[in-house]
Amino acid sequence: MDELPLSLPALLPGHVWLVGAGPGDPGLLSLLALHALRQADIIVYDALVDPRILDLANPAAEREFAGKRGGKPSAKQPDISKRLIELARAGRKVARLKGGDPFVFGRGAEEALALVEAAIPFRVVPGITAGVGGLAYAGIPCTTRETNSAVVFVTGQDASGAIPETIEWDALARAVPVLVFYMALTKIERIAATLMAAGRAADEPAAVISRASTPAQQVVVSTLAGIAEAAGSARCEPPALLVIGPVVGLRDRLDWLTSQT
Repeated sequence: MDELPLSLPALLPGHVWLVGAGPGDPGLLSLLALHALRQADIIVYDALVDPRILDLANPAAEREFAGKRGGKPSAKQPDISKRLIELARAGRKVARLKGGDPFVFGRGAEEALALVEAAIPFRVVPGITAGVGGLAYAGIPCTTRETNSAVVFVTGQDASGAIPETIEWDALARAVPVLVFYMALTKIERIAATLMAAGRAADEPAAVISRASTPAQQVVVSTLAGIAEAAGSARCEPPALLVIGPVVGLRDRLDWLTSQT
């Protein structure tokens, strides 16, 4: 394979790199992420990794699926961490490929802590998180000077599958103009009702971005009160983001992706 025209660190035997694959489009991979895929002799990858990204890897590399999907049979996190340690101790060059960014709702920190405990050398290769890249591909900016000086990323469900009870929803509803919820597709109605009960306007713009930055991307725009029904009628599928705030209103002018197709 062609070498990259840069001096980049080597993925050594017995080392694990936690690599962010971005939201989907292979073009959003970093150079260091591509470098890791070309060097690895085994790639342990998540369910949300686009197959086209795996096609960029070293053809001789072994591929091992370790996906986790809500509501479906999935590998357990302790088992994934244990497997990374086993592979590293066997002298393998391990690329742990994760959708988005490993440290943004990606359990990357849990895996890194397990590697630390086992004295396994590792590197984190950040990726473009869906809350940034997915919004950009939908024509929705995270911030503009005219609309908001803050944005918050929130998980739509906790470890039990419910909306997080540790969040101060009243404060969240009042304090931040733009909210981006990950893993919220099945919780949209509950999230919207909770925010409106806390004072958020029912007619505030909201959008669901399904399978962001992939050929199957789907964007549904409505109001906070209507977004759950709109997403259901459109049969949006996971992974999906829920975006709430004035930036959603810019999509009709900034939807660059649709204008190119």
